[in-house]
Amino acid sequence: MSKKRVFDIDFPDEAAPEASVPSADVSRRGPMATAISENAGALQQRAEIERSIREENDRLAHEHVRLKREGLITDLIPLEQIATSKLQRDRKSERDEEIDELKTSIKSIGLSNPIRVQVVDDGYELIQGFRRLTAFRELFAETGDPSYGKIPAGLVAEGDALERLYRRMVDENLVRRDISFAEMAILANRYAADPATDASSAAEAVAALYGSAGRQKRSYITHFASLMERLGNALRWPEAIPRALGLELEKRLSSRPDSVRTLSSVLSSACPNTADEELNVLRAFLDQADGTQATAKKRKARAGAKTTLRIARPEGLVKCTASDGRIELRGEADFSSVDRATLERAVAAFLDAIQSDDD
Repeated sequence: MSKKRVFDIDFPDEAAPEASVPSADVSRRGPMATAISENAGALQQRAEIERSIREENDRLAHEHVRLKREGLITDLIPLEQIATSKLQRDRKSERDEEIDELKTSIKSIGLSNPIRVQVVDDGYELIQGFRRLTAFRELFAETGDPSYGKIPAGLVAEGDALERLYRRMVDENLVRRDISFAEMAILANRYAADPATDASSAAEAVAALYGSAGRQKRSYITHFASLMERLGNALRWPEAIPRALGLELEKRLSSRPDSVRTLSSVLSSACPNTADEELNVLRAFLDQADGTQATAKKRKARAGAKTTLRIARPEGLVKCTASDGRIELRGEADFSSVDRATLERAVAAFLDAIQSDDD
C-alpha cells in the first residue's frame, strides 16, 4: 500500500485583495482626444480674452463720451468750419477793443483755454469762445500764418439741449468783469424771442439762462431786459448804463409808459457821439422828470391849504377865498352886469398887483 503525501497549506490571516481594474492613464489617451481637449481650452481662453477686450472697449467708450460731454477732448478745428449762428450772443455788434490785448497774448504764449464747439452736419457750431475765435480769425487774416488757421477746440457731445448750450455760454461770461447788465438782458430777450426755446418771457429766459446767478442779480437782469425792450434801438451804448441808472430808468418808464416815446425822441434829437454823452442825456431826462414830479407833489401838498378873508366895501361885504391855482370873490353885487372890457382891466390890474407883491 502506497503512502499518501500530505501537503501543508498555510492560509493567510487576511483575505487576498480583490483584483482592481487599472485606471485610465491620461498619458495614454489617443491623439484625437488630446487635440480636442486642447482646442476646447484654447477656445475658452480666447472667449475670456475677447470678453475682457469688449469690457475695456465699453469702458473707454463711456469715458470718451464723458470727456467729450465735458469738453475735455480737444482738436484743432479749421476756422472756416466753425459757424456762430446757432446761439444768440450777448456781445454788442461793435468790435471789442480788448480783442487786441487777447491777440497779443495769443501771439506770446498761445491759447491757454480752448473754445468749445458742437459737431453739426456741415462742420462745427461755436458754443463758447466768441472773442477767442474772433482773435484767431483776425490774426490769420493779418498774418496768413497757418498756425492761426486752426484753433484748439473742446468737442461738446451732440444732442445737448439748447438750454444747456446757452447755459454753457452764459456761465462762462458771468465770470467776466466787463459783462454788463444790458448785455445779459439783451441775450435774455433774444432767447425769449427764439421759437426754438421754451421761454415765453424775459423773466423765464433769465431764470433759464442765469440760474447760477444770485436771486438779486437775476432781478436786476430782468429789470434791464424790460428797459431794453422798451427803448429798443434808441440806445447806442446800452452796455455803458450803470446798474442804478438803469433800474431808475426802468422804474420811471414802467410807471409812465407814455414817457418811452418822449425819451426815445430826446435821444434821437440829442444824437450823442459817445457813451458818456448818451448817459448825460439819460440822467437829464430823469432829473427833469424828478423836477416835474417834485412840483406836482408840492402842489398836491398845498392843495388842501387855502386863505379866506372878508372885505367890507361900500357896495357890501366881499368874501375872498384863495387856494392853489384858484381865487374866488363872492359879494352882494351883480358882477355879470359889469362891462366885459372893464372886468378884464380890473382882473389884469388885480393880477399885476399880486405879481408885484410876489416879486
